[in-house]
Amino acid sequence: MKQAKEIIILNSSLSIKKYSIESLGCAKNQVDAETMIASLPGEAWEYTTNHEESDLILVNTCGFITSAKEESIDTFLSLREEYPDTKIMITGCLAERYKDELKDSLPEVDGVFGNKAPSLISEVVDSVMSGDKPVIIPTEEVAPPQRDFFLNFDKAVYVKVSEGCNHRCSFCAIPLIRGSLKSRTLDSVLTEIQALLEKGVSEINLIAQDLASFGVDLVGHSLLPDLLKEISKWEGQFWIRMLYIHPDTFIDELLSICQNDERILPYFDLPFQHCAVPVLRAMGRRGDSESYLALINKIRTALPHGVIRSTFLVGFPKEDDKSFEQLLEFQQKAQIDWLGVFPYSREEGTAAYRMQNNMTHKFMTRRAEKRKAQLENAQIEITVERVKRFIGTEMNIIIEEEVPEEGLYLGRGPIHAPEVDGLVVVHGKDLAIGQFYRCSIIKSNGLDLEAKLI
Repeated sequence: MKQAKEIIILNSSLSIKKYSIESLGCAKNQVDAETMIASLPGEAWEYTTNHEESDLILVNTCGFITSAKEESIDTFLSLREEYPDTKIMITGCLAERYKDELKDSLPEVDGVFGNKAPSLISEVVDSVMSGDKPVIIPTEEVAPPQRDFFLNFDKAVYVKVSEGCNHRCSFCAIPLIRGSLKSRTLDSVLTEIQALLEKGVSEINLIAQDLASFGVDLVGHSLLPDLLKEISKWEGQFWIRMLYIHPDTFIDELLSICQNDERILPYFDLPFQHCAVPVLRAMGRRGDSESYLALINKIRTALPHGVIRSTFLVGFPKEDDKSFEQLLEFQQKAQIDWLGVFPYSREEGTAAYRMQNNMTHKFMTRRAEKRKAQLENAQIEITVERVKRFIGTEMNIIIEEEVPEEGLYLGRGPIHAPEVDGLVVVHGKDLAIGQFYRCSIIKSNGLDLEAKLI
């Protein structure tokens, strides 16, 4: 009997998870990786987490910003050096954006596969294993298969409701990589979420480049409220978390939906990027400090226990000393709960690429790193104070890890998105991983909370 081959998908975009708007790519890459694994026929392929045993390694790359591209290439080269006889493909965003360059500059690559239709990977791997070096860039997205394989150890699942973006922010390479907005149908998303919940998933994280644009290309208006209201009709205990809503397209109806169903978490990821008008207009964005502060106030008035995450982009063309001082002032006024700060990356093909030359960009990048550190230091104090308001309250906590030597568990509350926010230390015993427990928040420890079972 022919022995089944083994495959590992190594997601080279491990640092972008640390990003805010770049972490979109991280979550989407995770979904794409899961889809590729689920699409490889079990009778021919066996998944393994040990690349030493693998016949084929798929390096699922990110191509959003310079640091992510460099990490993707470095990861591939490191693997090629360590495993010279193993077939190694480059898949994902870098493959989509630089297919010709990868083929010409990296002859060591055994195949290149884009990100539009990850479920078609099964049609490519046999060609790679036979010695061909295909460059395959599918043009049409197909519905993702059920990702049963991952449900044994991952209780927080990402569901991608759309692909691409129509906003065309001048700094953003996503339309170059993912294309224009292409939404899934409402029924297909509902069917996938219902199937995941029936299989025991506790938390669904809805992702898109802009959730508020979901469905606009299909019906002319957002289908996000319709999606959430349909989910609210279902019974059971679960969380629905909304990640990535462009602040210029925020939908007020989301507030009442969260008020009416605590399972629709009042967690709003709003990438403001900046507040100074000259910078925002150069970015191709409509907002300003006043409108963004008004939006934050509206959310907190309707949902006092709601939380807001955002990202700031520093070092962008038009950001002078005055603009940065305005951003610092906005940070103090906004009191955002969770914040990521990133230096601007000059990406070829974007409108902003022509706004400054490479020498100016290098100078701005050095200054941006200093500004990033200044904002991050200020944010630590803000977040430490913001989490204190939950002391003395009750919240459902989802348990993620046991610390047996301490008699403790680590979990997350509604205020914590997976991997990017703080955590909750829970005193208890015999708790089940992936299950909800009602807890009383008894203290805060820096960015984290401490709780006991009720």
